Parts: sequence; structure tokens; C-alpha cells
Amino acid sequence: AARGKRLLTYRGHTDLVLAVAWSPDGKRIASSSSDNTVQVWDATSGKLDYTYRGNSDTVSAVAWSPDGKRIASGCFDHTVRVWDATTGQHTLTYRGHTSYVWAVAWSPDGKRIASGSTDGTVQVWDAVTGKLSLTYRGHTKGVQAVAWSPNGRRIASGSWDATVQIWDATTGQRIFTYGGHLDLVTAVTWSQDGKRIASVGDDVRIWQAS
Repeated sequence: AARGKRLLTYRGHTDLVLAVAWSPDGKRIASSSSDNTVQVWDATSGKLDYTYRGNSDTVSAVAWSPDGKRIASGCFDHTVRVWDATTGQHTLTYRGHTSYVWAVAWSPDGKRIASGSTDGTVQVWDAVTGKLSLTYRGHTKGVQAVAWSPNGRRIASGSWDATVQIWDATTGQRIFTYGGHLDLVTAVTWSQDGKRIASVGDDVRIWQAS
């Protein structure tokens, strides 16, 4: 395709689209919306596979499991729901947060999910049973972004408090706080080798993770 050429426009939602995520094999895209749905569709043709309607409020986050078999969605109804990526069948609802869920991220091995919320916490829990294993409370305001390191040992979280914090995914011990942003942090991601992190707010910062 020519550089910058639009390949496809998908118009299935009826309200604001807040998050999109590619399947690990790159064949499908999941999109979440203020219309309370997640829609999964073919990334080449734009054909709708199915619509997941299990959420009762705005769906603000969506993430595929590493094996592409499950999808997690974070919602303004304070829940995270997990469901089968092929059939849309619901498998789990996690209800640990007390406010909007803005971010969800699977661990690299697919066994745990981290969720960030306006309640100021990141909660790490079992992706099959929903059992809570850790609550991280290092931020002073809501958490809008979470990302696991490639080896699954650390988590980076970005917050409305304008910081990115790196912490141990097992113990919750804070390792480092990056305070270079001037306003809220809306996205974080690790480099493939785990040595650097990119964080986004009104500006973009790239920095050493250790």
C-alpha cells in the first residue's frame, strides 16, 4: 500500500470509540466504545465477526490474550470482563475496582491481567479464577495506562498524577518513578528488549527502564 493510504474504515459503532487492539496474529481487530459494546472484525475486509454486549456502560479498554483466544474489556461500570475471542462467550467478570476501569493488560504468559482505574489503583489478578493477587497503590490519582515488561516481572503504570511508575509484578514494590510529564499519562509501552519505555501524554517521552 502507498504510504499513508487509508486501507479500511470500520463504521459499526454508534458512539465514540475509545480503544482498539489487534489480535496477536494480526487478522482481527477488537474495538470498544461508549455504545457499551466491543466489536470484533476482520482486519482485511472490515467484516464484523460479532458484537460483545456484556458490558453495562462505556467500554474504555480492550486487550487480547497472548494466545489470541480470549479478550478482556475494561468498563465504566467498574468491571473487567473476559470472554472467548471466537464465540464471544463470557467466562469471567472481575469486580475489584471502585471506579471506572481505564486500562487492561495481559501478562506475557496469559495467566494474569492488570487493570488500572480511576480509583487510583492497579490490580493484578488471575485471568481464569479472578482471584486478586496484588493491589498497587503508588499513584495519587487515577491510572489510565498499564503495561507488562516482556519478561512479565515488572509493570509500568501511567497516571493522571503525571507519573509513570515501574513496580514488581509479584510483590508490588515500586522500583522507579518517572516524573517527566507535565500532565496526565495516557499510554505506556515497553520496548521489545525491555530496556526502554515510551510514555504518552500531551508529549511523548522515551526513557531507560532501569
